[in-house]
Amino acid sequence: MNAIELLLSRQSDPLLTVPAPSQGDLKTILTAGMRVPDHAALAPFHFTVVQDEALQKLSDIYVEAVKKQGVDQAKLDKTAKMPFRAPLIIVVSTKYQEHDKVPHQEQLITAGCCTHAMQMAAFALGYGAMWRTGDLAFNNDVKVALNIDEKDDIAGFLYIGTKAKTLPTKPERYFEANVTYL
Repeated sequence: MNAIELLLSRQSDPLLTVPAPSQGDLKTILTAGMRVPDHAALAPFHFTVVQDEALQKLSDIYVEAVKKQGVDQAKLDKTAKMPFRAPLIIVVSTKYQEHDKVPHQEQLITAGCCTHAMQMAAFALGYGAMWRTGDLAFNNDVKVALNIDEKDDIAGFLYIGTKAKTLPTKPERYFEANVTYL
């Protein structure tokens, strides 16, 4: 598949299973995340790779974070299962740098570009992927447990694995309603 076909056919894959990307493929995916627009070459992002036994660690982090919210057992059980929706998760977070010409918003966008680039690399390598956020992406206890500074943000949890099944192609979206010409 060429690059244009890849971009025009992109869709998330929520149903993922083993195998995870090989170490070589993971290196390629992470390298793709480094090749994004990055004003002033600040590299205002960080990747935390979660796989194997670390999926249970992430599950424990999630459960401890939501316990503090006083949720019921059903919510705790659902939360505990979240990391196991894929054999590999890359947590993409910001690493904000103070810079006169590069505001934090632009640095967050760069981290988002990293997430997208890695998702597209995973697709190009034949894997499925799903970019997730949700309440836990904005939870300070989760950030602290993942060694993410409280001033930084989680741009996303990129779930990657082998597609458990092929989903129907989403309907084509047309740009006309979203574009004006000056």
